[in-house]
Amino acid sequence: MKFIFAPDSFKGSLTALECCDILERVTARIFPGTDTVAVPVADGGEGTVDALLRAMGGKRMVTHVTGPLFERETAVWGLLSDGTAVMEMAQASGLPYVPEDRKDPRKATSLGTGEMIAVAVKAGVRNILIGIGGSATNDGGIGMLAALGARFTDGEGKDVEPIGGEIKNVQNADFSGLLPELRKTAITVICDVTNPLLGENGATFIYGPQKGATPAIRDELEAGMAHYAAVVEKAIGRDISSFPGAGAAGGLGATLGGVLGAQLKSGIDAVLDAVNFDRKLEGVSLAITGEGRIDGQSVRFGKVPVGVARRCAAKGIPTLAIVGGIGEGAEGLFDLCESTIMTTVSGPMSLEKAMADAPALYEYAAERLLRAVRIGMNMKQ
Repeated sequence: MKFIFAPDSFKGSLTALECCDILERVTARIFPGTDTVAVPVADGGEGTVDALLRAMGGKRMVTHVTGPLFERETAVWGLLSDGTAVMEMAQASGLPYVPEDRKDPRKATSLGTGEMIAVAVKAGVRNILIGIGGSATNDGGIGMLAALGARFTDGEGKDVEPIGGEIKNVQNADFSGLLPELRKTAITVICDVTNPLLGENGATFIYGPQKGATPAIRDELEAGMAHYAAVVEKAIGRDISSFPGAGAAGGLGATLGGVLGAQLKSGIDAVLDAVNFDRKLEGVSLAITGEGRIDGQSVRFGKVPVGVARRCAAKGIPTLAIVGGIGEGAEGLFDLCESTIMTTVSGPMSLEKAMADAPALYEYAAERLLRAVRIGMNMKQ
């Protein structure tokens, strides 16, 4: 037999790598001699770099960048064995860098994300995979573009500060100075957000509040974003605001896709494609995946367990999901392929205890699940 392990992390308690290590250990006990393939995955957020480095090989790169509040931060990205750079925007411009009492998207910049990309392309990288979840910004990507050589000026020809609150003052966008290497670079954006840039379903209205946008700030940012998008459209001759995903990461999706020509793909599909997951399924008898919590949103938005189950369904491979918790609608997984779900929680306990004891609880859940599989295999017909 051959098992494949493709779990997501349990945020704050277990990495995807740790889940794979536990699954390999338990499988050796319950099914000794079974071949196993570990493919820790992520959907573009925290853990994407580590997951892809584990799955494909490569090295961790460290770049010092301008954080969202203009403080020096350290961004970690991966250079995979095939020459692809894998990045997480949150490493450079993420919300965790912003203290609660300083949240104000008018003052935040995506400069660091552009600096991280610039380092890679100047080093010869020609294929970039970047997850854009967890951003602190609502600057329409002006910071990223400025770091890559674009210039934005006001009515007097002065450079506009690349922050969300200043994009309303942009009167001219000049992209002639963009790094020439970008023209030879393919960028794939890992993005599960389908929001447009503007309007009540856009970047500012939907995601601005979690970044500190009060109703007054929100209205100011929305007006600025609409103005900025019109200026950019005039400069490049195409709309950057309406395509699905333009509203991701405070409008970074709009400029990655609309200005740099990046391809936006759903998170788990982009990652599974990057690690050649379909090829790894050859000869597999059983797949085990999972995440911290599975519910109807996991099914509706195609989170990791669902993305894995769909790929396995195409090859007739049953899929088991080990999760921290189950919510309403999780049973939708059963409609995708032969599958079941096992929770790590083995009795009444607080969330704090479940997270603190996560490794032991995950191992116990894996053992229960694989013992049930063994029983099923040994049942008399």
